[in-house]
Amino acid sequence: MSSTRSLVTDVNTILSRRHWIFDMDGTLTVAVHDFDAIRRELDIQSGVPILEALEAMPVDEAAIKREKLDAIELEIAAESTPMPGAADLLNALSERDCRLGILTRNTEDSARVTLRACGFDHHFDTQDILHRDSCAPKPEPDGVIKLLTQWNTRGDDALILGDYLFDLQAGRRAGVASIHLDTSGAFPWPHEADLCVQALEQLI
Repeated sequence: MSSTRSLVTDVNTILSRRHWIFDMDGTLTVAVHDFDAIRRELDIQSGVPILEALEAMPVDEAAIKREKLDAIELEIAAESTPMPGAADLLNALSERDCRLGILTRNTEDSARVTLRACGFDHHFDTQDILHRDSCAPKPEPDGVIKLLTQWNTRGDDALILGDYLFDLQAGRRAGVASIHLDTSGAFPWPHEADLCVQALEQLI
């Protein structure tokens, strides 16, 4: 019984934090990116992270492929749909006067188009939407640390919520709690997450 109480207390302590950092695709939105197809379009080896692959290319080649990637992402962004429970969660957090931020590996334009398509843009201040051109991309902790600095808060009052390993690693390296959303319920990286949920409704 005491261990159950402790677990509930730990969960409540995490969810009571007032500074929430969100991944976007597959977290606030329904995941539709076919990363294998994008790699084929850009002639990138299967399984290799796309941004890191571009970074390793010659400058001229990378520039051409970045333009293609930007166009692909914008097309996907315009068709974005909200993850079930996302609107209710954002509304609940806003009612609690929580600070909300976005940390995405996409471009700024793609992030804005995505949030606008889902009707979420009013929840996020412009300076709190961080993207691959404003900080080192996840799993680097730079974006998380930048938001903590902007908000003048500490890691023990913040968390990051995402659907992929890089989100969890960025949070852990920055000293904030990491919540893993996995709608399949597989949770392949339990050692990287402080809390695992299968639906956003569980966080409300």
